Amino acid sequence: MGGGSGVGVGMVAAAVAVVALTWLWAALVHLVWRPYSAARAFELQGVRGPAYRFFVGNNKEAKAMRAATSGETLDLRSHDFISRVFLSWNGPRPALCAGNYDMVKRILSDRSGLYAKPDPGPDIMALLGMGLVFTEGDDWARHRRVVHPAFAMDKLKAMTGTMAACAAEVIRSWEARAQAKGDKVTTVEVGQQFTELTADVISHTAFGSSYRQGKEVFLAQRELQFIAFASINNVRVPGSQYAPTKANVRRWQLERKYQSTEQEGMKPYEFPGACEVLYRSDRAKLQLSFLLCKTFQFYHDNLKVAE
Repeated sequence: MGGGSGVGVGMVAAAVAVVALTWLWAALVHLVWRPYSAARAFELQGVRGPAYRFFVGNNKEAKAMRAATSGETLDLRSHDFISRVFLSWNGPRPALCAGNYDMVKRILSDRSGLYAKPDPGPDIMALLGMGLVFTEGDDWARHRRVVHPAFAMDKLKAMTGTMAACAAEVIRSWEARAQAKGDKVTTVEVGQQFTELTADVISHTAFGSSYRQGKEVFLAQRELQFIAFASINNVRVPGSQYAPTKANVRRWQLERKYQSTEQEGMKPYEFPGACEVLYRSDRAKLQLSFLLCKTFQFYHDNLKVAE
């Protein structure tokens, strides 16, 4: 009896040891052999970059560079940018960074699937969603086919009145502030005003009579941007997106806000603008319209920062 029990325990221990060794071998391949072999293969082709560091890649150097240049503004007339191809590391995942115009054009216009889009991680995915930016293949074609009618010329012309009305409202608010100051100089934070104007335009044209709810969605997305950018150079530990950290809990709350807006606030008849083209009778098209509007707002905010 005792001998049988001892054999059983030994077999369990052996099985656990085999599983542990398998996981260890897979981790070594993923974190050591594959990164160094990839770096060596690119180096033989003349493509170099920051050295790979175990598990963290070159995230530390990237963070230091961001911190060193966070307060600087690039001259609009400057053409000082990286034009070469180099290898960068986000943890153990290599990324080939292209600065050559012809190469970038070739990559972006490729439809063969040779250039795969990187895994954005949970924070960026919460910010932009699985829309045109990250989908590939048949999914990308479906998204493209659904959103294309919203950019027809007659649809865009129909939105110009709403855009002009929103812009006129901003100008009237500036004039009111100037009159209140009298002869004194009035200072206006134009960057912030333009951000609010863009949110107002998208909210009116995309959400129609629910534009106030749309603005709440965009304010929530602004907060998602801060969460995403704060973690953009962090090393992703498997399973960390499920840990109840402060950032994760807040991201979950903001994601639920989007979902409740989709489920409760938006009805077919409330889409007199761009999103009525996307809605029809298919709920998936409504979700695509939210992804599209999130993408608009994200790129506007980042173009504003670049300016």
